[in-house]
Amino acid sequence: MTSALVLPLDDPAAELDLVGGKGASLARLAVAGLPVPTGFHVTTDAYRLVTGGGPEHEILGALEGLDMEDDAAVERASDRIRKVFAGLDVPAEVADAIRAAYADMAEPAVAVRSSATAEDLPGMSFAGQQDTYLNIRGEQALLAAVKDCWASLWNARALAYRARNGVPSKDVALAVVVQELVPAEAAGVLFTANPLSGARDELVVNAAWGLGETVVGGQVTPDTYVVERAGGGVIERRIGDKTVMTVRTDGGTRDEAVPEDRRAVAVLDDGQVAELARIGVRIEELYGTPMDVEWAALDGQFAIVQARPITNLRDAADAYEKWNDSLDGDYLWTSGNLGEAIPDVMTPVTWSLVQRFMAGAMASSSLPELRAYGNIGGRFYMNLSLSATIAEAFGAGRKFREASEPAFGKLPAGVEIPLVPIPRKQVMKALLPTVFGGMRRVVRNAKLMPAFLAGSPGRSEGLRLRIKAAPTAAELDVLWAADAEPYFDTACHMLEAARRDAGAMLTVRKKLTELVGEAAAETMLTGQGAADGGELVSLGPLVGLGRIARGELTREAYVRQWGHRGPHEFEVARARPAEDPEWIDRQLAGLREADRDPVELLARQEAASAEAWERFARERPGKVKAARKAVAQFTAAAHGREATRSEVIRAFWVAREFVLRAGELTGHGDAVFFLSLAELRAVLGGDEAPLERVAARRAAHAHYSGLPPYPTLIRGRFDPDRWAADPDRRADLYDAHGASEAAEAITGFPGAPGVVEAVARVAPTVEDAGELRAGEILVTTVTNIGWTPLFPRAAAVVTDVGAPLSHAAIVARELGIPAVVGCGNATMRIASGDRLRVDGERGTVEVLGG
Repeated sequence: MTSALVLPLDDPAAELDLVGGKGASLARLAVAGLPVPTGFHVTTDAYRLVTGGGPEHEILGALEGLDMEDDAAVERASDRIRKVFAGLDVPAEVADAIRAAYADMAEPAVAVRSSATAEDLPGMSFAGQQDTYLNIRGEQALLAAVKDCWASLWNARALAYRARNGVPSKDVALAVVVQELVPAEAAGVLFTANPLSGARDELVVNAAWGLGETVVGGQVTPDTYVVERAGGGVIERRIGDKTVMTVRTDGGTRDEAVPEDRRAVAVLDDGQVAELARIGVRIEELYGTPMDVEWAALDGQFAIVQARPITNLRDAADAYEKWNDSLDGDYLWTSGNLGEAIPDVMTPVTWSLVQRFMAGAMASSSLPELRAYGNIGGRFYMNLSLSATIAEAFGAGRKFREASEPAFGKLPAGVEIPLVPIPRKQVMKALLPTVFGGMRRVVRNAKLMPAFLAGSPGRSEGLRLRIKAAPTAAELDVLWAADAEPYFDTACHMLEAARRDAGAMLTVRKKLTELVGEAAAETMLTGQGAADGGELVSLGPLVGLGRIARGELTREAYVRQWGHRGPHEFEVARARPAEDPEWIDRQLAGLREADRDPVELLARQEAASAEAWERFARERPGKVKAARKAVAQFTAAAHGREATRSEVIRAFWVAREFVLRAGELTGHGDAVFFLSLAELRAVLGGDEAPLERVAARRAAHAHYSGLPPYPTLIRGRFDPDRWAADPDRRADLYDAHGASEAAEAITGFPGAPGVVEAVARVAPTVEDAGELRAGEILVTTVTNIGWTPLFPRAAAVVTDVGAPLSHAAIVARELGIPAVVGCGNATMRIASGDRLRVDGERGTVEVLGG
């Protein structure tokens, strides 16, 4: 194929003027090693040779004086030109070059595609203006299809399109791409940016059965998948009713009905969607612009048959809602404590459920006109300014900073807590009725708590089964209002009751520390019956895995007891471990790699605790009885709080099932996660107006999810985008007043005593932590119960966010793993592979070298 009349598909000379827009794009993809079917170009030189002289005069003559606004006149001109091509004889040199190229391919069934020189351009796609012919077999059929493609340059729709876009017809020429036909089982279109919202952090995949013509031609409602660019995860899935598919025949193609049992079946699984997304990202990186990609699939392998820039993509900067409560005033916000449990950018329905949770579990922490918490760029933050203001009103303002440290962590030097400008009397008047009402509710619920804890697992399971079986949207709404919502609210109020001894717990810890020192106190507070099954609930998933490994617990029993707990358990758009059949196997594999039995670790820590108590009894015999009683109360309160929190998560699982079923019954799928709970119930009632907000919210969620986790502490007005773009940004603090300098040293709270030297593994997310190897030091932003199975692998744990009562500190102490928590800057100053020295008693981390 040396002639310029024909070129190999991946020939370096395959430029726009010679092979047209489609051909040049396919050549570029092929050269880059992307999966493009083999083939060749019939170049514009061949077209010009065929049409030069008389035919060209006839073509341009048919257009002379033509009124492009007159559709009938345009159709007549197009018919005249079509007859010109029908009467053409293809010159022997052109026909011979096509035959030779086709013979080199071993004459398979091919797709014959028009490729104009004004096509697939950034400003104008010309998509669908010229013709494509599929399943062409044999030399004669191929030559006829090529000639038909040439003629399609002059069909009525192509003429009109060029006229609208100011492209002179005398300047265009047409090449033809001949490619081996993929006998596709499925096909569709991939957009490397969301064409509806403009979000560049999302890709959209359309898929249908058969060849791709039904999707491109709009003859079928395809499956639609919205995909996270960062990880390839499916964040929305809509399965279309695929009634028609294009199939091959002996003489070309035809449309036929999709079998009934395949119409509502998903064309692609999540792994295939992720693979397509990866291909799409490669294509966008190659072109440097969002792309519209046509694909086909056979036997699980993907082929790219066309790629063009997306035109008229909306400006993503204006496409998403802004979620930012930091704009409400000069407040100090923290993501410590409860923010550990809610580490993700929340979907709107989760945010509305979290607000309901806070109203039940922490009712007395907010004022009618100001909440004790907020949403900053989709992430959960507590308002320390309001908490300090309430403490000030009740006469505890001076002690607030110190008292808040065990839960929220230390504040850097120079960082103030600005108070909310509300008069003390106004705070008292607004809060006292809530406080007294809450006290009565706490006393009542404390008595009911044992029965609630005993019945909650069965109640949760029963509600989830009933929700899944709800036959109509109206009945689902009634079920939520009558049964599921009361269960959700009760669980939140029970946690409020379980938190009643939080202050007493801090007092016990403080007094014990004064008696024996911090390291000994922490050891004495751990190991209270853990090896005999009395471990904290947050350790339950880990201990349960160890019991599965030893054959003491079935997988089914584990799932019933712990399948609701995970790293993203508050986010109802995320699946629970119980919904992932491979979750247990992955965790067991991690335990095998760790080669440390969690039950043995707990038993070892229990023995260390017993030894510490013996030493205490020898040194302070008169204090032992009172200390034992206080620690028993501490342990009971901690276990009660953890057990109740676990049942709150079961309630969130019920809420997840409700939202999923609502998406199924309304036909809106995952879109319902971008509604508030109230809006979702309105949709269940037939009001679809709230759905108009989904695109902007989906774009917001994708946008904020693409940013790094924000600082632990935020003071004043915070712009997530400007902060993320700052090369000198801090992970521990953002202060709009610029009052504090970043610390050079890496220090934090002594989380669990012990000294370790080992290599660091920095893992911003629990998914990244899968790379953690046994004996490495885990360095991360924050942990929660979903991280617990990873701890036996770690030689030590270091976190940016945390305090003595944080998850990382509690679990590390119980397992006897050294930990330093609440460092603020560890993930910014440490890289994977650095050798560290972690001193869990002093709360220091030293980087010894790379």
